[in-house]
Amino acid sequence: MYIALLGRQPEISIAELEQVYGDVSWFSETSALVETTEPIDIQRLGGSQKIGRVVLTLPARDWRTVSMKIVSHYTKAWAAFEGKLTLGISVYGADVPVRDIQKTGLILKSKLKQSGASLRLIPNQEAALSTATSHHNKLGLTDNKVELLVIRGRDQVIVAESIGAQNITALAARDQGRPRRDAFVGMLPPKLAQIMINLAGPLSGGKKEAPARILDPFCGTGVILQEALLLRHAAYGTDLAEKMVRYSHDNLTWLQEHAGITSANWEVHEGDAMTTEWHGPIDAVVSETYLGQPFSAPPSSSKLTEVRGNCHHIVSAFLKNLAGQIAPGTPVVIAVPAWRAIDGSFTHLPLVKDLERLGYEEMSLRTVRPDQLLYFRPDQVVAREILLLKKL
Repeated sequence: MYIALLGRQPEISIAELEQVYGDVSWFSETSALVETTEPIDIQRLGGSQKIGRVVLTLPARDWRTVSMKIVSHYTKAWAAFEGKLTLGISVYGADVPVRDIQKTGLILKSKLKQSGASLRLIPNQEAALSTATSHHNKLGLTDNKVELLVIRGRDQVIVAESIGAQNITALAARDQGRPRRDAFVGMLPPKLAQIMINLAGPLSGGKKEAPARILDPFCGTGVILQEALLLRHAAYGTDLAEKMVRYSHDNLTWLQEHAGITSANWEVHEGDAMTTEWHGPIDAVVSETYLGQPFSAPPSSSKLTEVRGNCHHIVSAFLKNLAGQIAPGTPVVIAVPAWRAIDGSFTHLPLVKDLERLGYEEMSLRTVRPDQLLYFRPDQVVAREILLLKKL
């Protein structure tokens, strides 16, 4: 069993885990248990910050009791370890002073020293090591670099050994290192693109050896296409603007050269999503659709009505056009706009309540409701509402 530390918006993170691994459940407000026999690769997940293999499950008691169990277990487990161990300890969901966490590590270090084992303890600035600290110290990637994830739920405490943290260096490199970027059309984060592709569920290209072919009809600068290729899918993108098609082409060419993808299967060309005839096969559709103009403050009622109507027209026409070109059951994962008011409420597109008429039904998940899949920053007015659909 594994446990995942979820991202800034945990509902979206756990939805991704459920679509990829199936048997997933909440452990705490910011973590999820994953029951699977297959190895988990955190780098294919956009929504999980850290993942660990569960080692101990303890009653939810005071830190002193948990600390003693950790020291006892690892004094025995590492007594005969050859070479030098590097250890970090991260505590989540419990109000434990940093000095007490460090004390646990120092006691363990002292006991291991008596048996001849050597341990370097990474100092805590806070109860949990940051993702950056875990990543840069390569914790969880080898047997001698260990991070213990101590996570408190309602009735239990889980101690897990990390199998890695999100590779923030690689994410930043392919976001900021791409030759073509355009702030005006929006910056879809690579990790959100990863999440959206994974939300489509298990994908197959029909033949065992063939990758799934993912269509992005609003491809922009090609972020979703890029992440599809890195996940070993085939990528097919179209966009109304010739400039965006050119940018996608340049970015995918750059990716192929820098990521060592020797057999990348991708294609981009111009096309209006409301009228284009795409050519198959199309195994899944993943796209950030038209989000309308950006706002730094909630718009007036009349302006919101105008922008909402325009976005509704474009996205509805796109979905109608797409419905006649894909097979029943084809997953369609799209981001559409939702506008946040000062009181925190959201205004949604009318089509969200009228999907069946457009030829789609919502995918159902066990862990979250559809209305919880809203991606936004605290200062953002226009949120991305992620719709998980499949063709009727």
